[in-house]
Amino acid sequence: MPVKKRSAASSASSKGKGKASPAHEDTPGHPDDIFPMVLTSATQELFGCLADEDVTGENPYKLLKKDDIIQDIKTRAAVSDFSPVKQIVLDYPEDELLLVFDSDFVYGQCFYLVVTPEAKDRILNPPVLETEEVFEIEVNKTPEPQPWIPQGSEREVDEEADRETRERLWYKFSRVRRNFGSPVCFSDRNTADAKDGYLECASYQDSRFSIKQMQRDCGMQAVPRLQSSGAQTQWKFQRNIFTQYTPRQLSDEEKENVLQSDSLKKFCTSVTPRILHALQQVQIANVFVDSWRALGAGAEDGDWAGKVYEDLALYQAFTDQKYTNNRKISTVNWHPTIYGVIAVALMKEKEERERESTPSFILFYSFSDPSNSQLLLECPDDICAFEFCPSDPNIIVGGCINGQVVLWDISAHVTHLQGTEPRSKKVSIDTDTYDLDDNKEKTPTVHYCALSAAESSHKAPITDIQWLPPTFEVTRTGSPVDNKYKISVQFVTCSPDGLIMFWDLRVQKATRQPAIDTKQTTTPRSDTFKHLDRMWKPLFRVSLPRINTSGEYLPLKFSLEHYTCSSNETEDDDENNDSSEVPDYSQLRLPSAKTLTTLEDANTKLYIGTEDGEIVYADWKPVRDESGRQHSGKPLHCYRVHDGMVNTVQRSPFFKDIILTMGSFNFAIWKEGVMEDHIIQSPSSEQICTAACWSLSQPAVFFIGKKDGSIEVWNLLEKTSGPAQVQAHVTDAKITCIKPWTASSKQHFLAVTDDQGLVRVLEIPKTLYSPSRSKGSSVKKYFQLEEDRLHFFLEKVEEWEKLKKGAEEAKKRTEPEKSPKETDQPTMQEWKDHQMLEESVLKEHRLWTPTANTQDT
Repeated sequence: MPVKKRSAASSASSKGKGKASPAHEDTPGHPDDIFPMVLTSATQELFGCLADEDVTGENPYKLLKKDDIIQDIKTRAAVSDFSPVKQIVLDYPEDELLLVFDSDFVYGQCFYLVVTPEAKDRILNPPVLETEEVFEIEVNKTPEPQPWIPQGSEREVDEEADRETRERLWYKFSRVRRNFGSPVCFSDRNTADAKDGYLECASYQDSRFSIKQMQRDCGMQAVPRLQSSGAQTQWKFQRNIFTQYTPRQLSDEEKENVLQSDSLKKFCTSVTPRILHALQQVQIANVFVDSWRALGAGAEDGDWAGKVYEDLALYQAFTDQKYTNNRKISTVNWHPTIYGVIAVALMKEKEERERESTPSFILFYSFSDPSNSQLLLECPDDICAFEFCPSDPNIIVGGCINGQVVLWDISAHVTHLQGTEPRSKKVSIDTDTYDLDDNKEKTPTVHYCALSAAESSHKAPITDIQWLPPTFEVTRTGSPVDNKYKISVQFVTCSPDGLIMFWDLRVQKATRQPAIDTKQTTTPRSDTFKHLDRMWKPLFRVSLPRINTSGEYLPLKFSLEHYTCSSNETEDDDENNDSSEVPDYSQLRLPSAKTLTTLEDANTKLYIGTEDGEIVYADWKPVRDESGRQHSGKPLHCYRVHDGMVNTVQRSPFFKDIILTMGSFNFAIWKEGVMEDHIIQSPSSEQICTAACWSLSQPAVFFIGKKDGSIEVWNLLEKTSGPAQVQAHVTDAKITCIKPWTASSKQHFLAVTDDQGLVRVLEIPKTLYSPSRSKGSSVKKYFQLEEDRLHFFLEKVEEWEKLKKGAEEAKKRTEPEKSPKETDQPTMQEWKDHQMLEESVLKEHRLWTPTANTQDT
């Protein structure tokens, strides 16, 4: 359908309707002083000229600022709708250009731009009268061809033109003269039969050339995938089954006859040498070791068929019905130096704890005897958290449910845990009578050697404990200083009472030993930490006041950075440690403040997870107020990310600035130094998450324990939207704690505990612990990309807020201001209408009682 055209004069002569009358319908082109344009919806919204909203057929004009058009051309370059008129806009003498909405598409487009000031004045200020004769002359005027005006397209055509950049190659083909004029015979040939039958020129991507897409308009519709399925299980074969639930027992007379029979004596005499030989072989070598797997001779170190296992396999299970009955495990830790020894803390149920005062224990298990505990640590109350000392694994510190700190020394029982302790008596084997219960040894019990003062301890359960590394220690004012002996003597505790406390094992000052009840000292204790017992007080405390409101944060878990000194200092410290013996803990004293060296580069920041699901970033160093008094400052940042209590705050063993936090339904990964927000956050889970930990061998892998007893294995390099592997039904109860351990380069374990007192040790497959040099750099690059994505998102949010604020301010400037009377008038009218409605309803129900100010009508 032909489009009607109009001239500049005719467009300027329109008045009442706001648009030009058609003229020169058979003449192609458009006037010289306008330029038809197509504006996308994004451009219309940006310049406030939305079709049929901001500009209409009755009001088609819109003045655009010259600076805004130039800024849009610079920002979006060739993608800008004004790029064809770039030179015209730059040469335009005035500050505002006129944009006209062409609703009838007279010039072929929905908009046209007036490119001269004269045409702009004619259109905005049309003449009052115009004779019919002049109108006919203008309409019948034939347009003349105009010279070509370059708009920049010839540059693109010139760039795309193909030109020869090198000299041509000349080839000369010759033929023997005697073959001139000889006949030529052609035949069919199969290209597959000959090697040089054809030459394939496959396309490839040139890495030196790429086109960056600046803007793209696309639509997307999310449609859920629906699937209908059904299953019907039919039990075809019916069978009758039964089970025996009462054992068959012999009478006392029958038992006596069997024990005194000659056949039993002959049997015991014949099998005793074989049993002793088998026990001797077990003591000499472990016959249950898979030699084929230990040699690594299988394909990918799998089984004999070359199959590689990718699931977590159950390696060992520990339980002791005497102590774990109706108890749940609060925390678990592997022994740092002894192979196969694991310690768990037991907690009683709330009703049992209130009803009776049974003793609480920390149990030590070993791979050599999974059914019986190897060592018991007596506790004054249930233990919520405990940790081995990194300098001396024989020193164990724990936090009680009543807020007190307890200390043990197991140095006297190390040989028993290692299995090298000689037996106290020989067990004689009598072939006539056997009593296995008499030969069973009792589990040794270790009493705690120090307990903190109740009035100076936490007022709520201690939920997390961490030792300070041996590279530094903390003074009473919270300043990090160099550790002279390079021995860990300080640790940190936190509790929901809103406090974080620093503790020291050394003698602070000469104090009088308090009187101890004789009932509690029936068994001798270690004298190494005798000076701390019931006199132990924290070195200093850190409170966590809320940033914007009153009250305090309630910490549950925390993570501090382990300071590592420079290489020169480490070599000097190693030489000092080699030249002199490490002093005993009982001989250590708090050093003088004059001899301490302050560490300026030590990180004193903490990541803290609270009871309300917040992640708090705080500095433990106190600040001084105007009076010069020191007090705990407010945290630096607080983020609300998790729903429910935070159960895990752990730094990556490969990157000291990467922190994993776990809430009830999701996890988040943070990067220290990026204070805007987390860099990774998982979607909400259907099951409650109860525990999480990093892998000790691969930087991209971490494990998550669930309330339903399943374990999720996440691999950030493989999949980020969900777990790479789900191990269902690991336990039948809620998982309370998970802790990895590296036994050797080819043996990695994961300890899993539940609230039924059972410990399961899972063996991690090779696919989840095989080291790779490229994985570390890939994970580091992935974290950097997530950080860049976060910064880009925050920049865009800031830009959107500025645009929104500017649009609101422009809207306020255009709207007329209302007087206070006009503003209050609708409110008063609504109140009168409400009173009239209330009066009518009450009158209908005969409940209306006129007041003194009411006149009956």
